Amino acid sequence: MTTDHTGIDELREAAIAELRSAGTIASKEVEAAFRAVPRHVFIPEADLATAWDPYRAVVTKRDEHGNALSSVSDMHVQSYMLTEARIEPGMNVLEIGSGGYNAALIAELVGPDGRVTTVDIDPWVTDRAGRLLDAAGYSSRVEVVLADAEAGVPDGAPYDRILVTVGSWDIPPAWIEQLTDDGLLVVPLRMRGLTRTIAFAKDPATGGLQSVGAKLFGFVPMQGSGSHQAKLVVLRDGEVTLRFDDDDHTTVLEPGLLDGVFDTERVEVWSGAVIGNFELLDTVQMWMATTQPGFCWLTLDRDKDSGVVSLPGTRTMAMAVVDGPDLAYILTRPSAQADKSSEFGVHAYGPRARELAERVAEQLRVWGRDHRGGPGPCYRIYPAGTADALIPDGRVIDKRHVRVLISWPQTAATDAGQDASSRST
Repeated sequence: MTTDHTGIDELREAAIAELRSAGTIASKEVEAAFRAVPRHVFIPEADLATAWDPYRAVVTKRDEHGNALSSVSDMHVQSYMLTEARIEPGMNVLEIGSGGYNAALIAELVGPDGRVTTVDIDPWVTDRAGRLLDAAGYSSRVEVVLADAEAGVPDGAPYDRILVTVGSWDIPPAWIEQLTDDGLLVVPLRMRGLTRTIAFAKDPATGGLQSVGAKLFGFVPMQGSGSHQAKLVVLRDGEVTLRFDDDDHTTVLEPGLLDGVFDTERVEVWSGAVIGNFELLDTVQMWMATTQPGFCWLTLDRDKDSGVVSLPGTRTMAMAVVDGPDLAYILTRPSAQADKSSEFGVHAYGPRARELAERVAEQLRVWGRDHRGGPGPCYRIYPAGTADALIPDGRVIDKRHVRVLISWPQTAATDAGQDASSRST
């Protein structure tokens, strides 16, 4: 950390220019907020260059295992969330997850007639946020609340906007109930191991929410009542681990069901679907999570690597699919195209490995043909208990409080690609 503040103006203006170029700062109001709030004051742990790096999040607290518990998000994601939230002067805004800096940005956007509440479950986090807001001159403009945000903050409701700045596996009813009828909820929602930062508007017809924007961003996980532990299946004495983030009722992971799966002959199928070297994986990941009932994540422990799993380079994670005693994972290789793209392929094991590999490869082809470079899916939130008959076709993910519907723009190919098995988990 350095106390030399020389060059702050240059660092700030360079960051703002980069965010304008990236399209995440798209209004003069958001730009003015980033110019007004001294980001470095809220990250005393970092030097100035790190604090003002537009793509650098700074972890402020870790657990005993080194896992991040709290952080100040990077300016790229903050500018996206603030732009999607469309905050206006005079609004009442709730932030869930307190770092201080983002609350100060919101305070600039709502102005002197607005109201900002920021809540966190960790007293260390709220104490830190309160001190830094005071140091930056925002203590009178932001109320810091220590509480489990599962219940929202009812004393300040209703809110015109609710921004969640921690990764959430679920959407508690309080967040919807405490939102005004024309309000927006912006939340990093985790679905099948994938986090998408989604802006939701209320849907009065269903009592739920409808997405109006979404983008791939990651966050530290929610603590307290809203925390969630993935289901892990450990294979080959820890060399390979499968992570299932949501309960998948179409895949029965009986104890020992996959034991010895890697002792079977490997089947290899290449899809012909490609992705550019600098192209985001967001739509292909979500498409596979939508169409494959047994979607999960495979992690390879390189220290125990026996060569049974073949991932390119030093990668340790891959999308995977389990179907009973069969397992497939997705990998890439350089394509034959001149644009230096990579081709998706499938390795599969088990008694029906060929069938599973071909099925997964075909969905990679459908993605490449119909959704590569497209807008991605639409997300709808329905209250838990909503009958299947009241929910349109798509992938339905059941969580504790809500049912999440993921649906895609329909084409002839996608109509054929999503069979009845993708109706729900």
